[in-house]
Amino acid sequence: MSKRDLVLGLLGGAAPPAYVPAAFFLHFDPSCHFGQAAVARHLEFFSATGMDLVKIQYERVFPVLPEVRTPSDWRTMPLYGEAFFAPQLEAVAGIVRAVKRDAVVVVTLYSPFMCATHAIGEARVLRHLHDDPEPVRAGMGIIAESLVAFVRACVRLGVDGFYHSTQGGETHRLADAALFDTFVRPYDLAVMREAERSCVFNILHICDYVGSYDDVRRFQGYPGHVVSCPLEVGGRPLALAEAHRLFDRPVMGGLDRHGVIATGTGAQIRAEVEAVLETAPARFILGADCTVPGETPWENLRVAIDAAHARRRPGA
Repeated sequence: MSKRDLVLGLLGGAAPPAYVPAAFFLHFDPSCHFGQAAVARHLEFFSATGMDLVKIQYERVFPVLPEVRTPSDWRTMPLYGEAFFAPQLEAVAGIVRAVKRDAVVVVTLYSPFMCATHAIGEARVLRHLHDDPEPVRAGMGIIAESLVAFVRACVRLGVDGFYHSTQGGETHRLADAALFDTFVRPYDLAVMREAERSCVFNILHICDYVGSYDDVRRFQGYPGHVVSCPLEVGGRPLALAEAHRLFDRPVMGGLDRHGVIATGTGAQIRAEVEAVLETAPARFILGADCTVPGETPWENLRVAIDAAHARRRPGA
């Protein structure tokens, strides 16, 4: 069975895959963000770690917009087309050509809220949506439209899906469900549903990179064939089995990105993986809760992936 068949087998069939698939992700040096350099680095990482799917890192961050000083300025939000995303799309095209026959290929996709904070700054985004929400909503719609153009271009290039990283519902940001439902959810869904229409393998990533969540149930209705959740919610651990019950789909994760995977010994990593696999649901991808630190030794990731592969399913 190829890595591609193994991972797609998580989504259906009478039995889970023969062994536990695994994948970890990190950001490469800026010299390898775009074009052929990005293609080569992604392929080197895929081969060196032995992981089971390819996630293309998204590095085409929206430009800073110092001119957006007031809520009304959101109505002038730039609309970015495929020309803006061209350096990223060149990397996507090369990676798809190289590995799609062997492995599932997904592209990282930042949410409209995340792109807004990159362009305008988190403090101004939150202040503006409280002060005068309507023009902010108009600007969020333009950001979502730009991301839909990127999704469509990636789909034409042959990607299997997207790793959609959603933010905005963290406790320190928009803990108020009404604000989240107004300023985050509609624009997340506009982009994610575009991907859902055309893709066979989308991952919903509830990203805790900048803060924690009191509740992840607000994401239960989000699209995604697989869900990647924080390790803790509301100040308590979120067990993999509980995440599987909440979202009723395969789960990805299990390891703390700052834990032994980043700094531990081989023996510590193998022990941690074994502990995770003891309570993981049958349809599961071993990974970290988010992007691991860039300086993480690739050999550490290989040790964890090999340990997951060693866990054979009964009868396999």
